[in-house]
Amino acid sequence: MVPTRRRLLQVGGAAILPALAGCTAGDLFGSNEPTTEYTLSIDSIEVDPIEHALYEPDDGAVFGAPARTALAAILPDGRHTTYGYRPLPEDAYVEHDDAYYQTKYIVTGRSKQSRQIVRVDSVSKEDVPEDAVLTDTLAQPSARVLKILHTHTQSDGEASTAEVLRGDGYVLRRPAERESRLATGDLDGRVVTMTDSGNWAYRVDVTEEELREPAHTALAIKVAASRSQFRSVVFGSRVDAELTPAALSSDAQELLAQAIARGTYTESAPISESLDALLGALGLKAVDSAATGKQLWYDEQFYRYGLYIDDD
Repeated sequence: MVPTRRRLLQVGGAAILPALAGCTAGDLFGSNEPTTEYTLSIDSIEVDPIEHALYEPDDGAVFGAPARTALAAILPDGRHTTYGYRPLPEDAYVEHDDAYYQTKYIVTGRSKQSRQIVRVDSVSKEDVPEDAVLTDTLAQPSARVLKILHTHTQSDGEASTAEVLRGDGYVLRRPAERESRLATGDLDGRVVTMTDSGNWAYRVDVTEEELREPAHTALAIKVAASRSQFRSVVFGSRVDAELTPAALSSDAQELLAQAIARGTYTESAPISESLDALLGALGLKAVDSAATGKQLWYDEQFYRYGLYIDDD
């Protein structure tokens, strides 16, 4: 009797079953166990650590102008008070007459201030009037505020922009904001749109309220009298790892060289001893926690690095 194909398959299946005894689905189709990948990311910083550490205000009216005003007032030993906002970043390093300072803040009380608060209400596309204002045609002080309120509305208050709002309204505090078209009443009651097509349209409502605003008083603390002294300050406070090739094993050096050349280096858990040693030298020994924005001085070169952990 000539065996049929069906018979051959049955015989073949019977022969294979003993060979598969004790095998799991993971053995047959690949493990379903989650894997963890550790990625070391490194990119060059093209300026000296000292220059990188120094704060310079931008040229803009919203943030740059009040920052420059504050610096002019506090350097070298003055004070500058603003209500409800801080014009300078906390702990920023600045230079003045070949000396180096760090900005600090103290809260010196509260003060009643008359403030305008901007709120928006959604308008359906069918109800958008012909004279609606496209947000992108407005200057930054007004456009920025409206875009923040748009993001807040579309995210149901879950966006990070909620941190700069008072409830559902934006308080006009900075000088450029208090001189904007929102502050002058030119946009009060008008409909603004985020797109040319009229999508995401809002009616603007500007009210004036009296708020008790915290008084933020800025000052500058002298931290160094020379560039060499300031270099020590920067390396002590901002540079997270200062290494030489001699401080690393040859394998760790090779891994670091690969990460620098490629921008990243990745291994799956369990990681190699070489990567574990390199992470330890970078202050990232605890590989169960990610880190970003770290700074490295290695072989007379300046880098930014971070550790990213991906659990699949």
